[in-house]
Amino acid sequence: MRNRETEVLAPAGSYECLEAAVQAGADAVYLGGRQFGARAFAANFDREDLLRALEYVHLRGRKLYLTVNTLLKDRETEELEEYLMPFYREGLDAVIVQDLGVLDLVRERFPDLAVHISTQMTVTSEAGARFFKDRGATRIVPARELSLEEIRRMKEKSGLEMECFVHGAMCYCYSGQCLMSSLIGGRSGNRGQCAQPCRLPYRVEGGKQQDILSMKNLCALSLIPELIEAGVDSFKIEGRMKQPDYVWQVARMYRKYTDLYYAQGKEGFRVDQKDLELLQGAYRRRGYCDGYYHRRNGREMISFQRPQGAQNEKIQIPREKTQEKINGILILSTGNRAKLELDHGEIHVEVEGDLVQQAQNQPLDRERVERQMRKTGDEPFCFQDLKIRIEGEVFLPMQALNSLRREGIGRLKEAVLLAERREPEVSDREKKRESFPQEKASGFLVRVETRGQLEAALAAPGVGEIILDGPLTEEPEEFLRDVKSQGKGLVFAMPHLFREDAARRFGTFYEGLARVCDGALIRNWESRQWLLDQGFEKKICSDANLYGWNQRSRSFLAENGIWRATAPVELNRRELARLGMEGTYLIIYGYLPVMLTANCIQKSGTGCSRAEGLLFLEDRQKKKFPVKNCCRYCYNIIYNCAPLDLISLADEVESLDPAGLRIDLTLETKEEAERILKRCYRTFVLGEKDLPPEGEYTRGHFKRGVK
Repeated sequence: MRNRETEVLAPAGSYECLEAAVQAGADAVYLGGRQFGARAFAANFDREDLLRALEYVHLRGRKLYLTVNTLLKDRETEELEEYLMPFYREGLDAVIVQDLGVLDLVRERFPDLAVHISTQMTVTSEAGARFFKDRGATRIVPARELSLEEIRRMKEKSGLEMECFVHGAMCYCYSGQCLMSSLIGGRSGNRGQCAQPCRLPYRVEGGKQQDILSMKNLCALSLIPELIEAGVDSFKIEGRMKQPDYVWQVARMYRKYTDLYYAQGKEGFRVDQKDLELLQGAYRRRGYCDGYYHRRNGREMISFQRPQGAQNEKIQIPREKTQEKINGILILSTGNRAKLELDHGEIHVEVEGDLVQQAQNQPLDRERVERQMRKTGDEPFCFQDLKIRIEGEVFLPMQALNSLRREGIGRLKEAVLLAERREPEVSDREKKRESFPQEKASGFLVRVETRGQLEAALAAPGVGEIILDGPLTEEPEEFLRDVKSQGKGLVFAMPHLFREDAARRFGTFYEGLARVCDGALIRNWESRQWLLDQGFEKKICSDANLYGWNQRSRSFLAENGIWRATAPVELNRRELARLGMEGTYLIIYGYLPVMLTANCIQKSGTGCSRAEGLLFLEDRQKKKFPVKNCCRYCYNIIYNCAPLDLISLADEVESLDPAGLRIDLTLETKEEAERILKRCYRTFVLGEKDLPPEGEYTRGHFKRGVK
């Protein structure tokens, strides 16, 4: 059963936006500081502004959530506790996190601070929600691609609060799984600096140039009843890069219609067309759709061409007071000091003023006294109920009444803010850090997706283990046993995205994989929880997108059953060296995924063929990005236009001393795979350095890294 009404949560990229959100009726705001937020180019808040913002919202009965939703490097995790401390002391309501190390630090150092799991963490099923609940999360911001039914089940089975986007821009890629801006231009979405390459035009298979990766904006105003009845606890409005008038208009509309549902129920809920036009007029650049709540994907969600001349409507935000209701009692008795008692919720304060005099001429009039006392101006409080008790013929100057009111409200503000303040638990004990096993791999780890690649890996010298991926995971158990008999270790890869339908399909052939293979490769926390539920006890490796950017996040991986990790691809060689490569594979060759998408390039173009295949996106520089249709799990993988190739940097690679070297075969034919594996063997085993790459390639971030 629900125990409270759904929250309207508005963005605040500046202090003016915060005021606009509160004036429009938002129950809570989320914002970023100058560090650690996923909107690096928003105005954001410095320390003093953020403390002032906390005071502003708490005095008005609202909440503030701080975004710490980027991936952090080690130096930054060391600064995080000091950064959070003043806001924690002043009653910060929650932090929104992406980084596993941040989650670990907050739970250790600030155990009573609520943690909200960012949509950047790509939680796509109840298994993922349960995983994070067991690790201290209080709320999930699910992937935006989920349906209402998936959200309903996530809520029912995890019991966590659900915070779902209802309005604003949508990414083409599952949030947290995009490396396109990073690998193309060096601006990482995982660091809040996305350059939005999805908004650029592309050509598909020789077709016309279109904005085929550009999503329409989300508008779920008409879905409010369904969202509430699905268990959504918070309506999240996107827009920390937007202006105050946009924030005010959007928050105002979602406040109005959320209140309408609770007042009149589903039967009385109707969205006025004029209100819808006002709402969508606040931002018109890409058009609107109602998101993924009732669809898996579709071309109707895509803004193929940016509308010409579309202008946002100018909105005049009315100057409105946002004041909390308080109750008061004023006692005026001849010969005694004036006394004012104020109540706000459970908080009670009393103040005394000047001595009340015997009236010589005209005594104070009750109505005049009440009018004067109710003049609270721009204070955060106004009187709901004010009782005036006058005993005798009394006189007191209006200035004395004003001073009494000001002192009383000042004392009440102090009491309200004091109730929010707290001190951290002091502990000298440092949590013991888990680490990966020190043992080295016996040879190359090669990931394969086709039978031709598998044959090449089985025949190649120097290969120690093979990861079976894609269609190879669905081969019969007899085939798997035949492969295993050829002397290589076998690992099965779980899907990149593990939504409920993916779990059902994977479960139909899992037992054969589990019996034959030596371990599993996971790319999401849903897979980890699912394996726990199955009682899987073999070795588990994590892929590069389970980001271990800092010592705390690497420790989190180890503590949660990861035997070996894969090094993140956005850290450069120096950063990897400082972090350490114990128990960590380094990818030295392979096409890196730059996007995992729910929408389908094939379906948005010529229609769904229900046949897995490969097509190419061509950008304005004639670079071609391979796109794989993973129809069995209904998602696309967009790969970088050239493969990562670190083979000719053997000396630098070996200086890192990784636990093993990983080779990812994706698009390669059997013959190409044979040449790549032979080159790796000659370079890293036989010591024949400087063997040149074939064709176009990239060093990725091995040299440059990201800011």
